Amino acid sequence: MLPARTAVMNDRSNVVSSSLAISIENASPNDLTASYGMDGRPSVTRVTRYRQVLAVPGMASLLGVSLLARTAITADAMVLMMHVVLDLDMSYAAAGGVAAALTAGIALGGPLLGRVIDWRGPRTVLLATSMAQVVFWLSVPVLPYGILLGAAFAGGLLMVPAQSVTRQAIAAMTTPGQRRAAFALESVQGELSYMVGPPIVILCAATMSPGVVAWGVGAAIVAGGTGIALLNPPLRAEDEAAAGAAGRPPRRKWLGVGMIAVLTMAAGTTTLLSGVDLAIVATLEDAGQVSWSAVVVAVFGVTSVAGGLIYGALPRSLPTWLLLGLFGLVTIPAGLAHDWPWLCVAVIGTGLLTAPTLSTVADAVIRLAPAGVRGEATGLQSSAQTAGFALGSPMAGAAIDVSVPAGGFAAAGLAALAAALTGCLLSRRSPAPTPSPLDDPGLVRAPGPEQYEADARPGA
Repeated sequence: MLPARTAVMNDRSNVVSSSLAISIENASPNDLTASYGMDGRPSVTRVTRYRQVLAVPGMASLLGVSLLARTAITADAMVLMMHVVLDLDMSYAAAGGVAAALTAGIALGGPLLGRVIDWRGPRTVLLATSMAQVVFWLSVPVLPYGILLGAAFAGGLLMVPAQSVTRQAIAAMTTPGQRRAAFALESVQGELSYMVGPPIVILCAATMSPGVVAWGVGAAIVAGGTGIALLNPPLRAEDEAAAGAAGRPPRRKWLGVGMIAVLTMAAGTTTLLSGVDLAIVATLEDAGQVSWSAVVVAVFGVTSVAGGLIYGALPRSLPTWLLLGLFGLVTIPAGLAHDWPWLCVAVIGTGLLTAPTLSTVADAVIRLAPAGVRGEATGLQSSAQTAGFALGSPMAGAAIDVSVPAGGFAAAGLAALAAALTGCLLSRRSPAPTPSPLDDPGLVRAPGPEQYEADARPGA
């Protein structure tokens, strides 16, 4: 597998042409559209874009194993809270304290683990963090509450960096023309993990001890982390090897206005998502229809998956600040819905923009970060998104307490709009960076992080 992957990196044009040939040969007429770029080359769209990405050697297995790890990671806080409430017979406030400790550890650990990945590579970090997770999850059922708080923080600090490694590998393994579709798949993967992980934990905890369920979650995290380590995906393209060997550039060279703008918008995106989740529950509780919340959340998740797949197949991308601004605008009116059928309709717009916004943020971070610091940069992105999740629920909850459930949607949408405006203003001040090997040299880009969200040349 490694020689094949090296061959892909040595000649990217061969990947595109061979993938195109395979896709055209295997696809039905409905899968292809007869469209051509400005340079006269044929352009493949819709399903074929994703076939190209999945045809890259190692990509399908990476996404599959990463999905296992990420699904378990999304459920880790839930299983710890259920263990505290049901097994330790303590309050929900105590359960929230353990979840907060875990979240704080993940937020702090992302950039630190990213630096180690930049230094030693992904395999060492993945194996070391997997071993740390074995120790943590085996000990969860037997630890008293006080020690569990510290252990949860340490477990978060050494959480398997599945998401960070996957994003870096996607950037290294794909061409500019494939990258937006690849990041769309990665965002869809994240949505699927949130739709599957916590519900499975809740169902399992209803039939067995949450401590036993914790062992299962830990086993899935370890299996996913070890699986990615065995795959050992490349995190730098062949033409980035020289840049990586040159050492780490100083932070002031890359952690500038442009990167801060993107990180601000990353936090704004998850602030909205966390606030919307709480606003949905509050709206249905006010209507006496809490039992329908699962249906509304399911509609939200399905439309997010659909939105990500549609966006990844489009010929051009949109600036992050514009997507995030639209994300906030369509969320605010959702508060007008007062029962579950209308709420299902109201969240469709928010759902359709969820995965596209997340994927555009991920793409922008990857393109702004030099090869030697990409691990730290993706770690900072994960920390920013974790901080957004932590902020969104209390903010929306406060708005709901002082007004009505619709206030939660308004607060979440306005927070996203504020982050979009901040990102837009900061991006205007960002100087034009040195072109990255990940960028298509045929493109001329305007200053600011949104320049990195353009796709390859039309038709590429």
